[in-house]
Amino acid sequence: MELTSESIPTLDDLSIAESLTSCDRKTKERAERASQARRSSQRRQFVDPTTCDRQYTPAEWEFMEAIQAYKQASGRMYPTWSEVLEVLKGLGYQKVS
Repeated sequence: MELTSESIPTLDDLSIAESLTSCDRKTKERAERASQARRSSQRRQFVDPTTCDRQYTPAEWEFMEAIQAYKQASGRMYPTWSEVLEVLKGLGYQKVS
């Protein structure tokens, strides 16, 4: 099959170009509204405890490091509560009756 200039489609059709421009404008407007809503929202922003100015106790540091080591060893980003309990027991913590 030979390609000729008559068989290659062109974007000369104004309705297609106008439609694309309209979609782009609508998408941009929607993104701007969402951005403004996020800025004006009173939702609590995520605070990473490792970046705040709080002074951690040695026990807290030990626990955070143990959890991080567990996550890296297991490949799980979010350990279950059972797994957290295993880490605590591994650190020597036990329930006193």
